[in-house]
Amino acid sequence: MLILTKSIMAMMIGFIFAAIIGLTIIPLLKKLHAAQSLSIYLQRTHKSKEGTPTMGGLIFIISTILITLIFIYLKKIEITYTLIIIIFTFLSYGLIGFIDDYLIIKKHNNKGLTKGQKFNLQVIVAIIFFYLFMKSGSEPLLWIHSLNIKIDIGWLYGVFILFILVASSNAVNLTDGLDGLAGGLSVISFLTFGIISWNTGWLEGYEDIAVFAFTLVGSLLGFLLYNTNKAKVFMGDTGSLSLGATLGAYAILTRHELLLVVIGLVFVIETLSCMIQIVVYKLTKKRVFPMTPIHHTFEKKGWKETDIVKLFWTIGLIASMFALVYGVWL
Repeated sequence: MLILTKSIMAMMIGFIFAAIIGLTIIPLLKKLHAAQSLSIYLQRTHKSKEGTPTMGGLIFIISTILITLIFIYLKKIEITYTLIIIIFTFLSYGLIGFIDDYLIIKKHNNKGLTKGQKFNLQVIVAIIFFYLFMKSGSEPLLWIHSLNIKIDIGWLYGVFILFILVASSNAVNLTDGLDGLAGGLSVISFLTFGIISWNTGWLEGYEDIAVFAFTLVGSLLGFLLYNTNKAKVFMGDTGSLSLGATLGAYAILTRHELLLVVIGLVFVIETLSCMIQIVVYKLTKKRVFPMTPIHHTFEKKGWKETDIVKLFWTIGLIASMFALVYGVWL
């Protein structure tokens, strides 16, 4: 009962803080002319969104970190090594996204960091993550929970961590194309990992990262007040890179890396659609989808944006429920 109370309290406080912070940050972003620059491919379908401020990820980032510091001060949670790794990932990838968003706003186009620059920064953070992870006494093991199998893959685990963090951060980034889509899916994913974290009693600081996850869920719900259709603010790379990498960090720390594919099923589908489109086009000069990520294909087919978001949220929820049954109960 105490676990449930802590989780609900963290979400409630996160929601209230984010809702209040949003009232302050959104007018400030508008005053600073931190407007989103639309891709030339979306000028027709998303014309009404032009001028909407970006960097809205600051709402749930500031809210989550502020509440976490308050919880630490009140001794409701402890500063454990595991929590430090989560916070480091959350803020580091958020900073990369912030730099990218800032450059886009400064240049008044849709070009921030180059793909190479963004990838290199993501790799550097992933290497530091791996160092901190191994310093915590963790072993480079790939766990298959359903079969109770642990495979020591040595230094390859470092490459595996790199892949997870970079792939998950970019996957959420690609999905952030419709009002509320990435934010809502992130609520579902972090809610799932919060529950999984409560079930990892063998992990030092598991209670602390569980509370952090539920705090972030609440903060995301507060952010969605301003991000669902019609969005008053976009999360930008500041939010999407931070969320994606932190999801990857939870998967690694709780040893549910393979389950991340199920929990983030929609993120995976969105990413695969882009990869398939690029590969096939380079080989045949033909397109598999009218437009990628795949949510834009649904738009091209005449679907309403709100209907697409609801469909993808539903798929994400069903996948996460299956992941919970498989990863926690069975």
